[in-house]
Amino acid sequence: MAAAQATATRATAMSQPPWRPSPGEEPWGELCRIEPLAGWHLPLLGDPAFLPLHPVLQRALLLGLPERILNAVARRPSLAPQVLVAFAPRSQDALGLIVSRRLNRSGSCWQLQHLRTTPAADRRRLGGALLRTAISRALGARSWIAEGSSLDPDRLALLREQGFQPLRTDQLWCWQPPAEGPNPGQSLPAELRLQPLTGRNAALLWHLEQGACPAQLRQLQDRLIEDLLDQSQGRGWLLVDPSRSQAVAAARWTGEHAGGGHDVELTLQEGWQHLMGNGADVLLRHAASHLGGEGLWLRSDVRDQPRQAWLERLGADHRGERVLMARSVWSRPAQAMAQRSGRRIEAVLEQLQPRRRPLPTPVGPH
Repeated sequence: MAAAQATATRATAMSQPPWRPSPGEEPWGELCRIEPLAGWHLPLLGDPAFLPLHPVLQRALLLGLPERILNAVARRPSLAPQVLVAFAPRSQDALGLIVSRRLNRSGSCWQLQHLRTTPAADRRRLGGALLRTAISRALGARSWIAEGSSLDPDRLALLREQGFQPLRTDQLWCWQPPAEGPNPGQSLPAELRLQPLTGRNAALLWHLEQGACPAQLRQLQDRLIEDLLDQSQGRGWLLVDPSRSQAVAAARWTGEHAGGGHDVELTLQEGWQHLMGNGADVLLRHAASHLGGEGLWLRSDVRDQPRQAWLERLGADHRGERVLMARSVWSRPAQAMAQRSGRRIEAVLEQLQPRRRPLPTPVGPH
């Protein structure tokens, strides 16, 4: 069975030709050749730069089976990451890879998850080639989101070269839950209820995150309720105020962290910052206990001093700052089609202008 899947995966990858630059682009073919990830690529990705991503790559291969199979099992569109690998010309030496995924079912917004190159590669040129290729393959995408460490000027410069602009800067924190699990001495406020994320209360989470998200980023992400369920895979927990039928806080799983542990989106409704104590503590401990007790990676806006102070009291470790960047993608074919349609409409309207001499109309029999 495993051999058959490997053969099918390799055949699928080989059916997609390696990327070649279009006319007018820099000849990346002299720098590398870029191919979609296949199962037989994994043994070639033994460089230390790629080893932490092997669980992500294996998951991408597993979810990369034909979507009709996934639809039959999961009954939802596949959100398998897109992985592209760059090899040296006329060689099997892997130079770099890029992992991206769509953030919504419509595919209008994509996210750059990982971009890695070996020390022997030209990071700026190779990274640019991989990113341009990933963007060109994401058909239907209108926006892209990426991030980089504030201490990595090369990555930030690479993103700027590809049209990305900074939106905000977040602090990254890693919190290791205590071995004893939830603290029995802590309790939730009496008016709140702790609920797991389900299809029934997903709308409450969507309204909570939409309200906390900056308007520009909210427009770029273009997320629906189903997109939150897809991304979190049902792993989320809410603090709900039943009297108002609204969620006031939530912790939602967003992915596996490359350095180990889990990325978690912690959201508090405006006016409920006092929950950064017993309420949010209980929420995080509950989430950690259901995620295997591993470390949780959390984010805090650099201007959010109360949250930073709370994370320090909680014992979280500050792991630097991340710059969130985004860019829009214009579809040239669609634009050209709209222009051609406009010209046809103009031609029709021009025929109806009153200054034109009308054509004679026959009144007698032919």
